[in-house]
Order: sequence, then C-alpha cells, then structure tokens
Amino acid sequence: MLAQIRPALVSTLVFTLLLGVGYPLLVTGIGQLAFPAQAAGSLIRDRAGQVIGSRLIAQGFSQPQYLHPRPSAAGAGYDPTASAGSNLGPLNPALADRVAKDAEALRAANASARVAGDAVTTSASGLDPDVSPANALSQAARIAAARGVPAAEVERVIRRRITPPALGVLGQPRVNVLETNLDLDAAFPRAQPSGQ
Repeated sequence: MLAQIRPALVSTLVFTLLLGVGYPLLVTGIGQLAFPAQAAGSLIRDRAGQVIGSRLIAQGFSQPQYLHPRPSAAGAGYDPTASAGSNLGPLNPALADRVAKDAEALRAANASARVAGDAVTTSASGLDPDVSPANALSQAARIAAARGVPAAEVERVIRRRITPPALGVLGQPRVNVLETNLDLDAAFPRAQPSGQ
C-alpha cells in the first residue's frame, strides 16, 4: 500500500509546486515585465503621484460638470467589493419603471430628447468604466453649461477620448469616463469646482 501512496503524494506535491506556485509566478513575472501598467491594475495617478482611480473600474460622478458613467447595481453603487448586476430580467416591471424614470431624468438634465441605451442600463459587473460615444456626447451640453464653456469645446474633448473597436471590428466604440473627466478638468480648470 505504501508503494501506491508514495507516488500519489509525490505527484501531488510536484504538481502543486509546479502549477500552484511556479506557473502563477512565471505568468505574473511575464505580465509585470511585458505589461507593467496593466499588471498593476491600470491605475491613474494625479500630478502628485496619488492613485485617483483605474481605467478599468467605474467611479460615481454625479456633479453636472462631469461626464456621468452608466448606472451601477454594484452594492450602493460603484462598489468594487460588491460587483454585480441587478439580475432584473427584461420583462421585470421594476426594471422597466427604473429605466423609464432614469430616461426622463436624463432628458431633463441633458436637455435632450434622445437617451442612449447604456445611460439607463447597468452593466453585468456594475463597474463598466466606459460609456458609448452617443451617451457621452448627449451629456456635452450639460457639462458645457456647468463649466461655462461652449458645447462644441466639450464635444471636442469627448471625441478625442473615443476608443475605436479593437482591430477595427472587436467590440464597440467607447469613451472612458474617468480619463475624459480628467481631460475636462485639464481643458477647463477655472470652471471646475472642488471635489466630484
């Protein structure tokens, strides 16, 4: 019996060390060398070097001078420790009521008759850092009014942040909310109140 147990234990130990320790260390090392920013979480830092967010996780901007992200169902909203969708199906009356109320509020806030679909629906994670170009551009008039600048200048900042589909065909065009808001603060610094 010992002759059968010993090879099993040795195999378990060897494969645990190889696949449970060696392989993760190798992949982490390659990631750190080849893609250091992405391996560190795609963090964005301010001029003082303080981390202010990640390109990969949404933040809850709600003031009128900022581009607003998609709605979030993650915890109390934009909580990375409670990443989740609402799990409300398309025929659920609670979802239809929430979307209708959100759409009406957005029409009033943005002085626009059109509301992009991603402006009133949550993503699966509740932490999507990007919005569609249509969603971003529909907010330009509100942002411009709050910052006291022409809407065309805000639209120019937003258009510079549109990322096309990968390889021209994979995914949809998108606008990163945090990076765009940082660009807006840089372009119109005097119009920006303190805080989010």
